[in-house]
Amino acid sequence: MKRNMSNLDRIIRVILAAVFAYLYFGGIVTGALGIVLLVLAAIFLLTAIVAFCPLYVPFKISTYKG
Repeated sequence: MKRNMSNLDRIIRVILAAVFAYLYFGGIVTGALGIVLLVLAAIFLLTAIVAFCPLYVPFKISTYKG
């Protein structure tokens, strides 16, 4: 996998993952929407760690300038 995410993109994803996890574990968002947010948080965190977003590939998007 070739890196296609900049550091800013990765930081934003980690922050969003933390917010989504807080909303779920804080009991603010529950039920099906809470589960969806938790799954999105996991996906955002995973893509931020590996610096690769599979959804960028079909659209030929890359925020990485290296």
